[in-house]
Amino acid sequence: MTYHEARTMILVNRHTRAGDDPFHATLRIRPTSRLDLIDVRGKLREEFGSEFTRYPKAFYISDHTTAGYLDQRLAAVLDHDSNNIQDYLQVFNKLFPPGADYVHDKVHLRTELSEQQRAVEPRNADSHLAFIGSGLRNATSYELRGTEPVWFVELDGVHVGGTRQRRTTVIAYNREEEVFRAQVQVDASAHAIDAQNLRDPRLGFISRLEELARQHQVSFGRFDVSLPADERSAGLTVNEYETLLMTHDLREVLTDPFRFMAQIGKEAKEALQSPRAIPARALGYAQYDAVQLFNKLMDRVGVRQSLVERLMNRALALPVSHFLRMKRGISLPVLDRGGDGRGEIGWGTYQSPILVQWKGAAGATRALNVRLVQFV
Repeated sequence: MTYHEARTMILVNRHTRAGDDPFHATLRIRPTSRLDLIDVRGKLREEFGSEFTRYPKAFYISDHTTAGYLDQRLAAVLDHDSNNIQDYLQVFNKLFPPGADYVHDKVHLRTELSEQQRAVEPRNADSHLAFIGSGLRNATSYELRGTEPVWFVELDGVHVGGTRQRRTTVIAYNREEEVFRAQVQVDASAHAIDAQNLRDPRLGFISRLEELARQHQVSFGRFDVSLPADERSAGLTVNEYETLLMTHDLREVLTDPFRFMAQIGKEAKEALQSPRAIPARALGYAQYDAVQLFNKLMDRVGVRQSLVERLMNRALALPVSHFLRMKRGISLPVLDRGGDGRGEIGWGTYQSPILVQWKGAAGATRALNVRLVQFV
């Protein structure tokens, strides 16, 4: 994994109705390796100085499903340090290794692709699963007073078809004003283990959010969508809702997060067969076998610092079905990209909010908490 300062191209589209309105900038990023880190905050500070830094808060948005941002709390645990983040991501690179038997990567089964597309389609199910499992976010707010970096984390920058062209948007602002809060019911899946596309028009969920943004005249802001405190059988992410990825690969990972790692390498297979032969570091966890295998994995990865191990061990203290760092909430950006004062949900081409469950709902619906904030 590398960090390159000079390869980002800045395109600026700022909202300028008043002097204190949010700063709005779009960056074009061309990675030079498959796994990469780019300090977006540092680039904006260098390019715009006080135009950007005078705002205490910033909202970082990725338009992609295999590149995004860490939550600020997780980044702080990792000291905002690129090496620590690299160690953290290496764990998921081992859990979901390239070249495993992912159904998503069997492009001959992808009926939505043309023959020309199949020839260059990236085999990147591992990057999608690593994005979901590591807790990377499509959009997240940071409040930083010092010079700490904010890393754009790239998991699939270079592939057989060439080099990615990435886009990230940053909105810097003074404060947030909550303009709406409610609990919304969505139809629950009939399957015990499933992933639902909340962007599906039949659910009506996104159309309701868009109407709320128009009703409250939010030009720049954020929808926070979260699960109720008593919901313990589901998680939320934003990713590509590709049928094979969702109905095969993700479902298998929810059943056994170590499934694909076990396909690669003699040590992992032996660990699965005889987990108690691995030296124990965390006895008493609910999922003994998984924790033992994870400890073996940490040895193989060779992380530099124990904080990454402690972080991951805490995640695995919960049932493995919680899928490591599966999130309980997501954020969806509201952007005035047209400059006419009307905000809309800012989607990347393949992005969908996805409700993942590992146990069926008690009733016909599941509740989602929805909060709309405006940046000022």
